[in-house]
Amino acid sequence: MRNRILLIIGIILFIFLLIFLTMRLHGKPAVLTAQGSLTVSGLFVELQDAQSRGDLSAQKSAYQKLINNFSNNKDINSWQKKSDDINIKILFSPMLASKLDKEALHKNNSADEGLTSGISIDAKEYVVQPLDNLNKIARQFNTTVEFIKKSNGLSSNRINPGDSLRIWAGKFSIFVDKSQNILVLKSNDEIVKTYTVSTGLNNSTPVGTFKVVNKLMNPVWYKESAVVPAGSPENILGTRWMGFDLKGYGIHGTTIPSSLGKQATAGCVRMLNSEVEELYTIVPVGTEVTVVD
Repeated sequence: MRNRILLIIGIILFIFLLIFLTMRLHGKPAVLTAQGSLTVSGLFVELQDAQSRGDLSAQKSAYQKLINNFSNNKDINSWQKKSDDINIKILFSPMLASKLDKEALHKNNSADEGLTSGISIDAKEYVVQPLDNLNKIARQFNTTVEFIKKSNGLSSNRINPGDSLRIWAGKFSIFVDKSQNILVLKSNDEIVKTYTVSTGLNNSTPVGTFKVVNKLMNPVWYKESAVVPAGSPENILGTRWMGFDLKGYGIHGTTIPSSLGKQATAGCVRMLNSEVEELYTIVPVGTEVTVVD
């Protein structure tokens, strides 16, 4: 009887070994336990495999599985940040702004039913026409010159007829939650990235739906009693300004990064300089901003 039990155990172990080897031979990391559930260690094997192949969509999928299935893990915030950073890489990646890459990401996302593993790639390939310039193309597709340059690896504004450009066609919007002091960037209502911000002291940031009506690089701060030049340590606007259609309010950088995550401003939304510069590159004038308590 004992020998029979040992034989059965040996057969079961052999079967699991065959399954593991088969998955590895087909480029699919074995992420299942004997009970058929996902494991953190198994998903990190999947993640490392995706990183070695430079597959952003597969990396995003692995992080989303970690977030969805292990929400109580101590590393959940780190996983979410890395997932958001991959979304930004997807936005700016010319390799992923093509039909083939879009189909690949869709296939990867649909591998797990009911699992949203990343933003949908919504990009168009545009062939530069005679008399085109980047400003004209940006207006045509409701995007920004900076976004076009970054996603196409352009170091100058020079383009030539016949050049092929990747243009993000998704519609961006911004959501600000004052209770959590977060700003959420969305593309076609899908979350791209969540930023920690400061909102108005004593809940003074106005609630409602606004639009970005102007954008300034290295803005001058016009105080009641003084004009503070760009670059001054006393210029609380930081390196970027995106003004609302409500005079005096907008999104800007900061010279006081320690204030982020708190109600600390005179009513505007304050961001880390590097992050407001990222947002500035992405969102065009006309972008809708919704602020809630």
